[in-house]
Amino acid sequence: MIEPVFSHAEPMLQVSDVTETVKYWQEVLGFPNQWTWGDPPSHGGVSWHGAFIQFSHNSEFAEKARGQSIWIRVTHIEILYGMHQKNGADIVMPLSRQPYGFDEYVIRDLNGNYIAFASPASGKTKSSENLPGPVKITGRPPTIIEYRNLIQAVGWSTSVPDKMLQSQLDQLQYAAVAENVENGEVIGCALLMGDGFSFYYVKDVMVQPAWQGKRVGTAIMQEISRWLGENAPDKAMVGLFTGETLKPFYQQFHFGPTFGMIRIIDKNAK
Repeated sequence: MIEPVFSHAEPMLQVSDVTETVKYWQEVLGFPNQWTWGDPPSHGGVSWHGAFIQFSHNSEFAEKARGQSIWIRVTHIEILYGMHQKNGADIVMPLSRQPYGFDEYVIRDLNGNYIAFASPASGKTKSSENLPGPVKITGRPPTIIEYRNLIQAVGWSTSVPDKMLQSQLDQLQYAAVAENVENGEVIGCALLMGDGFSFYYVKDVMVQPAWQGKRVGTAIMQEISRWLGENAPDKAMVGLFTGETLKPFYQQFHFGPTFGMIRIIDKNAK
C-alpha cells in the first residue's frame, strides 16, 4: 500500500519585523540561506541543511506569542555553540548534558523566542547499555550461515553462492554482530566495507524481527561508529542507503541526506 512520505516540517513564527528577523538568523545564528516575499517583506524564511524556519509579519500576535520555542537537532554541536558565543547570541542555557541523553543549549532570539540546539550525547555511552540482558555486541563478521539466517529472518533474499559471499565477508573493513548469549544465536549484524582510507560503506544492517525495537540495532551501529571514530582517517566519507522511514534512526549516528545517483546492473535489459 502506498503511503505518504513526509520530507520535513517548517515551524512558522509570528514576528514584528521579517527583515530584521531574517538578518538576525543569518548574522547571529549562522543560517546561510534566506528568502523573503513582499516589499516590504511580510513573509520570509531561513534554512540550513535540513532545518527550515518561516517568519510571518504580525506584530500584535508576535507580542502575545513571545516565548515560542523551536528544538533543532544538529551534529558537531560544540562547533555551533562556539560560533553562537562568538556572534554574541543570548544564550539562556549553556551547553550541557541533559538527563534524556542529549547535549543541548538554548538561545533567546530578538523576538523573545527560544531556540534549543541539541545533539545526541556521544562518546560516553557504552554500546551494551540498555540492551536486553542476554544480548552482547561483538566486533566480528557473521558466518555465512549466520548471515543467511538473518537475511531470511528479515525477509530479504540473495542468490549469491557461498564462495562469493565468503569473499565479501573476508574483505570487510569491520563488522559487528549481536548475539543472544543464552543460545549463541546471532540476532543482528552490520557490515562495513570500504577502501580503508577515504570511503566506507555501511551495509546489511539487520536485526531479527523479534528483537527489533529493543535497541539492538542501535547498539550495533554504535559499535560501527566507535570503530570508525578510532580507525577511519580524518575527513573519510561514510555512506549508506536507506529508506525515508529509517532516516531518523541513522541521523542519531550523524548520517545526513545528500545528493547521489545509483545504477542497477540489469543484464536482461536491451
